[in-house]
Amino acid sequence: MKKFAVALLATTALATPVLGDELMEAAQDMFKPLPSTMPALADNVVTPEKIELGKALFFDPRLSASGVFSCYSCHNLTTGGDDNLETSIGHGWQKGPRNSPTVLNAVFNEAQFWDGRAADLAAQAKGPIQAGVEMANTPEQVVDTLNSMPQYVSMFQAAFDSDDAVSFDNMAKAIEAFEATLITPAPFDAYLNGDAGALTDDQKAGLELFMDKGCVACHAGINVGGEGYFPFGLIEKPGAEILPEGDKGRFAVTETIDDEYVFRASPLRNIALTAPYFHSGKVWDLKVAVQIMAESQLGDELNDEEADQIVAFLGSLTGTMPEVTVPILPPETATTPRPTAEVLPQ
Repeated sequence: MKKFAVALLATTALATPVLGDELMEAAQDMFKPLPSTMPALADNVVTPEKIELGKALFFDPRLSASGVFSCYSCHNLTTGGDDNLETSIGHGWQKGPRNSPTVLNAVFNEAQFWDGRAADLAAQAKGPIQAGVEMANTPEQVVDTLNSMPQYVSMFQAAFDSDDAVSFDNMAKAIEAFEATLITPAPFDAYLNGDAGALTDDQKAGLELFMDKGCVACHAGINVGGEGYFPFGLIEKPGAEILPEGDKGRFAVTETIDDEYVFRASPLRNIALTAPYFHSGKVWDLKVAVQIMAESQLGDELNDEEADQIVAFLGSLTGTMPEVTVPILPPETATTPRPTAEVLPQ
């Protein structure tokens, strides 16, 4: 089957650079614009059939034990790719431990989740489905559910070119293929590609501050973050109302003392749409979040004008969503496992 590439919008097209624009040149050294095609995925050839299957699975609440929650529940594509909740609500209306990151442009993160415990989007897709506080299902039940619907079986066969294609691994690969299309080119990409008029004067002032103050030490690259792990509170540790003592971040993955309260740098694309902020979801105002980060990570107290200008720059990272039509899902049959709202002991 042929490979599938997703063309991005015109904001990623190369423009003629403005000679002598030192700010632009400095930004081009620190950041990278979104590429003009969807990136290749490791061990997962992307095809239109696989994307369509992944889209159906992304929206399908029957992947959850209750039949209520889907990937879309926590990654709402109409509200910035997250759920705009402090922490997500899952099976049995349980409250999860962390704020839901956006799925938009997540394919460009070096790893997934706040602690980086999933290497890619396929690995990430498996986690919430099995988490007791999220979708509370099992791989075996998911496969039984999918096999009970002939239309899904046919979609898997077309996507994976195999008669025996329905599996938990292939489910995750299909979801990964769809999520990799959720790329949002923004004015900042046009600027990095040479269009000096793509940013306002306030946004340019904010970009300059963002680099000069040192924010770029953690938030650089394609996703303006999403790369590397850093202590939250490098200079001044926030209080427990922002940094809960019980969540030690990457330490839970590595069990290394140096990784206590260490988290993956948050990707900042579409950050203006994804309040509340931080892994705890405790801060709802972007300006306040910027000021907290300046104090805790840089030891710098921003004045109101500086904070407003950085927020203006962050607004230039709000991109254009690809058009996504809501799929009509395969119908259930008499053999489809019935939903349950029972909360099992952890």
